[in-house]
Amino acid sequence: PVVPAELPKKVRRSPALVVEVDAMPGGYVCSAALKRSLDNSEVREVAEGERPLRSLFSKEQREFFAAHAPEGVGFDDLSLLGPIVVLKLKFKPVDFDQKLVVELWNYPDNSRILELSTKCVPTEALGAAMEAKAFLRGRGVDLTGEQQTKTKTALDYFSKNLS
Repeated sequence: PVVPAELPKKVRRSPALVVEVDAMPGGYVCSAALKRSLDNSEVREVAEGERPLRSLFSKEQREFFAAHAPEGVGFDDLSLLGPIVVLKLKFKPVDFDQKLVVELWNYPDNSRILELSTKCVPTEALGAAMEAKAFLRGRGVDLTGEQQTKTKTALDYFSKNLS
């Protein structure tokens, strides 16, 4: 969770910064990430121990980590978590003004999380959320189920299995 206005100015201006709000019945979570595109082979080489974990991170990400990690925690103290198989589909449904993104996260214990999301500018967030709810309800999607974020679920799952 993050309050975007509390991030350092340099980070807020970074083209790698992505801020998202996960809206769920009963609340929301605002989060941020410094994104970097990676090739599958780079990730596989790290997972197989052929490259160091730090090689997956950009200079900007490593600087942010160094500035915000707990005292005495370095990249060599981190553990690789995963894998999680994620199926992702982006499309524009008929009768809906926004693109939808559908992600199905398949965890190693055979549990799953389905996330439906759309993007908009901050000033349109409330309207977009209401339209999305109406669109989904109109197609029989139950919005009353247990809500959980996919990242927290992944961290909880894998942290239990660390040696």
